[in-house]
Amino acid sequence: MEFFKIRKDIPFMRHALAFNVISIAMFLVAVGALGFKGLNLGVEFTGGTVMEVGYSQSANLTQIRNTLQSGGMNEPMVQSFGDSKTVLIRLPTKPELSGAKLSDQVFLMLKADDAQLELRRVDYVGSQVGEELVEKGALALLFVSLGIVAYLAFRFEWKFGVAGILANLHDVVIILGFFAMFQWEFSLPVLAAVLATLGYSVNESVVVFDRIRENFRKMRKATVREVINNAITRTMSRTIITHGSTQLMVLSILIFGGETLHYFALALTIGILFGIYSSIFVASPLVLWLGISREDLIKPEVKKEEAVV
Repeated sequence: MEFFKIRKDIPFMRHALAFNVISIAMFLVAVGALGFKGLNLGVEFTGGTVMEVGYSQSANLTQIRNTLQSGGMNEPMVQSFGDSKTVLIRLPTKPELSGAKLSDQVFLMLKADDAQLELRRVDYVGSQVGEELVEKGALALLFVSLGIVAYLAFRFEWKFGVAGILANLHDVVIILGFFAMFQWEFSLPVLAAVLATLGYSVNESVVVFDRIRENFRKMRKATVREVINNAITRTMSRTIITHGSTQLMVLSILIFGGETLHYFALALTIGILFGIYSSIFVASPLVLWLGISREDLIKPEVKKEEAVV
């Protein structure tokens, strides 16, 4: 389905080198942010206490934070959960206090402001569990990346596999770089968003790669640059429809989903935008620089010699 049709191919590959330089610069900035600042890991990874409390009326999140900080609770994370009367509180581990004593102390602090305060749930995450989650999250990223390389190499050709995984890793590092640079909380939902971005980005790359392979069969007199330009131009309508529809849903979560889903939706938004960018200005130029040719995708026909009687 196409809402509009571009009759003349857009010369994307004419500016491939310039965009590659921009991509490398963004990649290095993201790596620098990760190296110098690091990720602001959530309680799930570092260990701590998670409390869900219910108020008799709409909760004042700013007042709750001030109460906890004045009581000696460093860096409390306070957010609405479900409705304005339910609050989710995340507290880092305190070596001198057990999780049970910490939650009791916090509950007593907050109950002084609201006698009808209700403690609905308390979860404790140990540091060992957090380390396991970090390790398993890194392994999940590794296995997904290897699976993408194998899939693209099997479906197309190894050059597409290399270009696809480099473009996808570019997206992942950019997302992590944003979270490191602005010190946004990196939690399990954000990790899920990063893994979803990998699949989303590779899907966009596959669409472009598939059109490149098809063009090599149809455009026999065209150069490799012309083949890639045509492939990207002809998939633009599809890209705008699919990515635009997805981004509308993610944007609604970002605006109306509350603090619980805020960073999840933010990570997806960054992933979608850079997924479009990388499939056009990272993956496609890499395929060009790796020297893709018609012979790599279309095997020459071997004419059978007629048997001499």
